[in-house]
Amino acid sequence: MHRLSGCYMRAGTDAVSVSRTGLCVAMQRVTAQLVAGLVAAVLSLLAEQCWADGGGPSLAERVIWAVNAGGDAHVDVHGIHFKKDPLEGKIGKASDYGMRLPILRSSPEDQILYQTERYNEDTFGYDIPIREEGDYILVMKYAEVYFAQSQQKVFDVRLNGHVVVKDLDIFERVGHSTAHDEIVPFSIRRGKLSVQDEVSTFNGKLAVEFVKGYYDNPKICALYVMKGTLEDVPKLQPHPGLKPEEEDEEEEDGEGGEEPGGKKKVPAGSKYKVQSGPRTPNPYAADNSSLMFPILVAFGVFIPTLFCLCRL
Repeated sequence: MHRLSGCYMRAGTDAVSVSRTGLCVAMQRVTAQLVAGLVAAVLSLLAEQCWADGGGPSLAERVIWAVNAGGDAHVDVHGIHFKKDPLEGKIGKASDYGMRLPILRSSPEDQILYQTERYNEDTFGYDIPIREEGDYILVMKYAEVYFAQSQQKVFDVRLNGHVVVKDLDIFERVGHSTAHDEIVPFSIRRGKLSVQDEVSTFNGKLAVEFVKGYYDNPKICALYVMKGTLEDVPKLQPHPGLKPEEEDEEEEDGEGGEEPGGKKKVPAGSKYKVQSGPRTPNPYAADNSSLMFPILVAFGVFIPTLFCLCRL
C-alpha cells in the first residue's frame, strides 16, 4: 500500500512537473510572440517616421532649375546641379572679383556660388520654364564683394512683374563678403501665379528680373527654383556678427516702437534684420509619444513574465 502510495505520489509529482513545464513553455512562447510583435510595431513606427521626415524626393530632386550666375557649372553640398550661366555673352557682365575673398556663412565647397556674379547696367533677368502646378520656392544667392558700405548698390527683384524684394542693399543686410539668400515662396495653380498675396496669369514661364535702381547696377550670384515649402530650404550658417539671442530679439522685439495701425518704426540708420531663410526645425521638438508607448508596454509585459519564469 505504501509502495503503491509512493508510486502514486511520484506519479503526482511527475504530473505537476509536466504541468509546470508545459506552462513555462506556453509562457515563453507568449512572451516571445509579444516581444516580436512589439519590436515589429516599433520598427514600423520608426519606418513611418523616417518616411515622413525624409522618405520623399531629395532636395536635389525637387530643384527644377539652377544657375551659377557669372560662373561655371557646380554641384553643391546638397547635390543641386547649378548649370553654367546661360546669359554668358548675351546680357550683362560676368565677374569673378569675389574669388579673392572667403565668403562667410557659406561652406567652403559652395563659396564659388557667392564669389561669381552677373550684373548689368540695366534691368535684366532669367526666364525659367515651369510645367507643373504646385508650391515652389525661388532662392537667390548674394554676397557683396566690392562695396564696403551701404547705399552703394540697391535694387529690386521682380517675379513676373510682381516686386518681391524691394530696395535690396546686400551690404546693409549682412555686411561685406558674407553670404545672403533671398527666399521667395510662390505657387502656380489653374494657370495663375500667386506670390506675396498678389495673383497674375501664368503662361508657363517664370520671369525673374533684377531691376535697375538709383544706386549702381543690379546683380545676382546664383539662383534656383525648387518644389516645396520654406521648411525645405537649406539654411545658411549663423551670421558671424550676431549671436542667436540678438537675432531673436531683432526678429521678435525690434526697436523704435509702433506707428498707428500696429506697424513698427525703423530707427534711422538701423540695420535690416538678417534674412537667410527659415529657422532650422528643432529635431527634438516632435512628439515621440507614439514611439515610447510600445516600448513601455514591452517592458511592462516582459519583466513580470520573466520574474514568473524565474520563480518556476
